[in-house]
Amino acid sequence: MKTRSIFGVPNSTITTQSVYSKGGFNYDHLIEQFGATKLQPDLIQKIQKILDDKGKNISMHPFLKRGLFVSHRDLDLIVNEYENGEPFYLYTGRGPSGGLHLGHLMPFTITRFLQQAFDVPVVIQLTDDEKFLHRDLDLDEIRVLLRENCKDIIACGFDLEKTFIFSNFDYMGTLYPNVVKIQKLITNNQVRGIFGVTPSSNIGQTSFPAIQAAPSFFSSFPEVLSRAPGLARCLIPCGLDQAPYFRMTRDIEPRLNSHNKKEMFLKPAILHGTFLPSLESIEEKMSASKPDSAIFLTDTPAQVKKKVARASSGGRADKKEHVRLGADLTVDVPFHFCKYFLEDDQELEQIRHEYGTGAMMSSQIKQRTCKLIDTLLTEHQARRALVTDELVDQFLKVRPLSFGPNKQ
Repeated sequence: MKTRSIFGVPNSTITTQSVYSKGGFNYDHLIEQFGATKLQPDLIQKIQKILDDKGKNISMHPFLKRGLFVSHRDLDLIVNEYENGEPFYLYTGRGPSGGLHLGHLMPFTITRFLQQAFDVPVVIQLTDDEKFLHRDLDLDEIRVLLRENCKDIIACGFDLEKTFIFSNFDYMGTLYPNVVKIQKLITNNQVRGIFGVTPSSNIGQTSFPAIQAAPSFFSSFPEVLSRAPGLARCLIPCGLDQAPYFRMTRDIEPRLNSHNKKEMFLKPAILHGTFLPSLESIEEKMSASKPDSAIFLTDTPAQVKKKVARASSGGRADKKEHVRLGADLTVDVPFHFCKYFLEDDQELEQIRHEYGTGAMMSSQIKQRTCKLIDTLLTEHQARRALVTDELVDQFLKVRPLSFGPNKQ
């Protein structure tokens, strides 16, 4: 893989289109370079207390407890506002270019958790326009992929009364006024510096960042968010590789307000996720462009077993050395998968101890990982099978979303 130095990290590339870091990802360094704030346990504890005080019977998600969402911008602000009765909404998205894999589940899983925990609406942008501009796909192919991706997203458990999924092609008429307000404030040089577009890139790639930024603002959804009891701030769960879009968005918020006196734009809050590693190495995130290194939501148990068997291991060269030294957990991909998807904290700690001290063999953790992933995929596939085309149409329909608990 050809790499380049970025943010002072040699042999690394972390962009919106490519993610790789030799030796693994230094998240503390990335947090500093992205200008974010490390997500500390005291803020997570505060969120849990607020939910408890409001009578929510919900435990903190493992992604948050285990530091798998690692940093934020203004999450503390949005939590304080929520505690004081101010509304917010969630925004995440997906580019429909193929089938989803386990890494794609992360933002949807945490977004669904936050929706359930806070009783807030979610808007999900499907960037069919971006995939047309960046990939060798025609519009008919993208339309089919979009609906198939919708079914996987809905199968994550989103609440119909609180969720609007939209295609940029279909919703652009409503989104466009904010898109052009944002475009007017960003120069070509800024887009080149942030996103790496070149003079030979098509002009759609240059203008697209404003389209991804627009849903960050309440006024982009005049009908969808019309039931909000006041102006609502946006919280965006996303991977760190998507952070440049929303750092740009936050940077232009003051100028949006100075240029548009008749409406107010609130700076969005961001929650940054780590990268689920590829089966081949913790040095790169899981990617659909390398099918053998990814576990797809459509994979069978036989396919999962074959892929996990080849996964990069932190086990030692032979049994004697493994028992003496224990596994190197920092580079062991199956152990990383357990950190992401094994909900039982006690079992995870048992695996950490036994595998890390050599009492558990590499073959054993791979067997446990296969069982874990098989269960996850079987449950997801069963939910997806229940998602009809009619239900997809309901999620895609422009309509007011509910703020607060649904009426029984």
